[in-house]
Amino acid sequence: MNTEGLVEVVLPGKVAPEGLRIRHGAVPTAGPGQVVIRVEATGVSFAEQQMRRGRYYDQPPFPFVPGYDLVGTVLATGEGVGPGLAGTRVAALVKVGGWASHVLVDAADTVEVPDGVGAAEAETLVLNGVTAWQMLHRKARVRAGQTILVHGVNGGVGSVLAELARVAGVKVIGTASARHHDALRERGVVPVDYRTEDVAARVRELAPGGVDAVFDHVGGRSVVDSWRLLAPGGTLVSYGTASTRDDEGSQQWPVIKLLGRVWLWNALPNRRRAYFYNVWAGRALAKNRFRARLRGDLTQVFGALQHGDITARIAAQLPLTRVAEALRLAESGTVAGKVVLNP
Repeated sequence: MNTEGLVEVVLPGKVAPEGLRIRHGAVPTAGPGQVVIRVEATGVSFAEQQMRRGRYYDQPPFPFVPGYDLVGTVLATGEGVGPGLAGTRVAALVKVGGWASHVLVDAADTVEVPDGVGAAEAETLVLNGVTAWQMLHRKARVRAGQTILVHGVNGGVGSVLAELARVAGVKVIGTASARHHDALRERGVVPVDYRTEDVAARVRELAPGGVDAVFDHVGGRSVVDSWRLLAPGGTLVSYGTASTRDDEGSQQWPVIKLLGRVWLWNALPNRRRAYFYNVWAGRALAKNRFRARLRGDLTQVFGALQHGDITARIAAQLPLTRVAEALRLAESGTVAGKVVLNP
């Protein structure tokens, strides 16, 4: 008999981090094709920072349990799930629902975490690692000898992107505040201070013919500058609208505007490509293909971690009940790496 109880964090509406609520309940039961995961690590991503402001473009109606990704051990399996999965450490991308002690997930949506990789380490690379891998290798299709620009190179996605690019033999220019520059140089990144330098002018100095790819999570005006910095044949990958996080008004409008811009640029005969990257693209139309791709890509990322090609950057680990503190820390802009919650 399972005597454990469910603990989860509820986002009741547009609230300050202290407005998040802790709710207790019964551990869910696995239905056909499902597993119950006892969560060991979940994290604070940029999506939750937008969600608490009502700014994430397809968030569910309030109240709901946030938590974009998680790592844990399979506690129970439902009908039709191979019994071998029980007791296995797995990762899952869920978009919402991860900030809990126990989560119900379709078995087909889990990805096995290799032996020797800790839960918190793996957690830093689920959303961030898959995003970085797919943008680099599936969208931009980088090749050795190329040069790329990564905005926010010290962030969760940016740091993994830079490491994966270096492994692929690609030169990385990255924007970050000055205090991170020495550490970035040690990792082979050419840093540019977005606060004090003219980013576009500095990048043109470093890459006079333009860069082969730009990865932009900022949105707004930044995307236009990013597009102009591309070399012929170059690729812009936009993957967010961070610049509008604190804006009021429609949460969809910044994304719609961005998609319109991308469509227009791709329609013009200019030998450059633009993409708006969404980790969930293709899931609604081809679920099995989406799952196979996610499993393959995340397995590659975990492999890169095991080989020492990339590092798991944990900014802090806090218990789930201290979620307000964790969110404040993640939003402060003072930490490098991912803030991890341990249920």
